[in-house]
Amino acid sequence: MSQVGERQSLLANWRYVLATTNPPKGHVDPVSRWLVLTRAAVLPMTLTAALIAGLLGVNEPGFQWWLFGLATVGILLAHAANNLMNDLFDLDVGTDSDSYPRALYAPHPVLSGMVTRSRLTAAALLVNALDLVILVVLYLERGWPVVAFALGGFFISAAYTAPPLRLKKHGLGEPSVLVVWGPLLVGGVYYSAVGNIPWQVVAASIPYGLLCTAVLMGKHVDKIPWDEPSGTHTLPVLLGADVSRRVTQSLMAGFYVVIVALVIQGALPWPSLLAFGALPALGSVWKAFDEPRPAEPPPNWPIWPLWYAAYAFVHTRRAGLLFVMGLAIGAIFKL
Repeated sequence: MSQVGERQSLLANWRYVLATTNPPKGHVDPVSRWLVLTRAAVLPMTLTAALIAGLLGVNEPGFQWWLFGLATVGILLAHAANNLMNDLFDLDVGTDSDSYPRALYAPHPVLSGMVTRSRLTAAALLVNALDLVILVVLYLERGWPVVAFALGGFFISAAYTAPPLRLKKHGLGEPSVLVVWGPLLVGGVYYSAVGNIPWQVVAASIPYGLLCTAVLMGKHVDKIPWDEPSGTHTLPVLLGADVSRRVTQSLMAGFYVVIVALVIQGALPWPSLLAFGALPALGSVWKAFDEPRPAEPPPNWPIWPLWYAAYAFVHTRRAGLLFVMGLAIGAIFKL
């Protein structure tokens, strides 16, 4: 194969992993392997949070591009490290097994044999160490509030699966996502870039936090048949599938309601309403949540048994992108 053909093949492999969270068929190159192991397909959710923060702050006094970029890299590494640690913690406490959805919708790093437990641990430590270096630089530039944002996010993310708290097991995993992907990520990147954080930015982080929470709610609705017998009391297990589907719909609808309220209040520029362009996507997603999950996956559905999570993710990706575009228009024209 020519060098051009090899590059095209590699790019195709990486696109496949980022679209499906699964490795391509045949030979798995090192980059594709680690894209799978870190669950890089969901990292755009964190990148969107960073873009929201940057666009809210780019015209503010004190904004520093290099600090914004450094903070963005920091939260992406933190998300990757969190994914690695969650797989380690869930494996250690016995949650993950060959028959649990984590090992069904995509290869589990250790159970699938893609990597040893020791190498996965080393990778998690390395990514956390790199993040620590970034945190030190941000602390030297912006002071202790940056540390507070970072430690808050690390504590909640680790406690999501790790003993003794195991937030996911006690119905607190879903609210923690709202806190992390809302005020902590958006607020932390904003503070790092600007050096202060007004209440309007905290409020403006809520709509996107609702979308990310909807994705996790959908995922946990999908996993009720496994979580309920094992005593993992996620919020959907506690509420039941039907109520949880309605709650997830409310979270997605709440994204639009909160944006309108914040535009009226002045915390968001009016072009943020461009996010309403995702309503057609919400229509099909809403319909899927109105109906029980099918007994069998449709053809070419790579992440079964996840169903509702996929629909919620599609809406979050579309709505988040349009929200960012609206903020970009507001930032360019200083609205």
